[in-house]
Amino acid sequence: MKIKIGIVDDDSLFVQLLKNHINSHENYEVAFTSKNGYTFLSEQNPESIDILLLDLKMANGDGIEVMNTLSQNDSLVKVIVLSGFYRRSFMGQMLKMGAHAFLPKEVELDELPSIIDSVYYNGHYFSNEQIEVMRGQLSNKLPQFHSQSKDDLTEREVDVLKLLCQQLSTKEIADKLFISPKTVETHKTNLIIKTSVKNTAGLIIYAVQNEIVDVNEIVLFDK
Repeated sequence: MKIKIGIVDDDSLFVQLLKNHINSHENYEVAFTSKNGYTFLSEQNPESIDILLLDLKMANGDGIEVMNTLSQNDSLVKVIVLSGFYRRSFMGQMLKMGAHAFLPKEVELDELPSIIDSVYYNGHYFSNEQIEVMRGQLSNKLPQFHSQSKDDLTEREVDVLKLLCQQLSTKEIADKLFISPKTVETHKTNLIIKTSVKNTAGLIIYAVQNEIVDVNEIVLFDK
C-alpha cells in the first residue's frame, strides 16, 4: 500500500518538481495538490491522505490556518511543514501547532523519502540541527512529572513514551514490550490526552521538559 501525500503550496514550479520526485518512488503517491490553504480545506478531504506537505506563507489561507483547522477537527493526517520562511527558533511553535516536522524548502530532495518515512512510521522528524536548538531552548516550564499526581502516567505509558523517544515504530514498541500494536496505539492516545499535546513530537518535548528522558538520549533519524 502506497503512502498517500497531499501538497499545499502556491509555488507551481516547486509543486511540480516535488510531485514528480515523490511519484518516482514506488512507495509514495501524490493524491492531490492545492495552491493555497483555502482551496485545500474547501475542496479536498484531509483524511484521504497520510502525509500533508504544507507551505507556511500563502496568499489565500496560510499554513497556520490549515494546521489550526486540522487540529480543531482532530485530523489524523501528519503534517510536514516545508517553508521558505524557515527559522530554527520557530520549531517549538510549529510542533505545538501540530506539525510533525518543520523543514526549509532548501531541503535536499533525496532526503525527503527518509523524512516522510520517519513521520509516517514514527510520527515525527527532528534533524541534528533542531536537536541542538532543543538542547538550548527547552526548559522545565511544564509541571514536573510526579508519580503520585492524579494525572499520573502509568508505568506502561512511561515505557511507551521512552521508546517513542528512541524513534521506534508502533510495531517495534509492541515487540519490545510484548504487547499488541493496538495496545501501543491505545497507550499513545492516552499519553496525548493526559499531556495535552497534539502529536508524538509533542510527547517527546513533554518527556524532555518533565525529565522523563534527557534530550541527549533522543535518537536521531539522520546520521
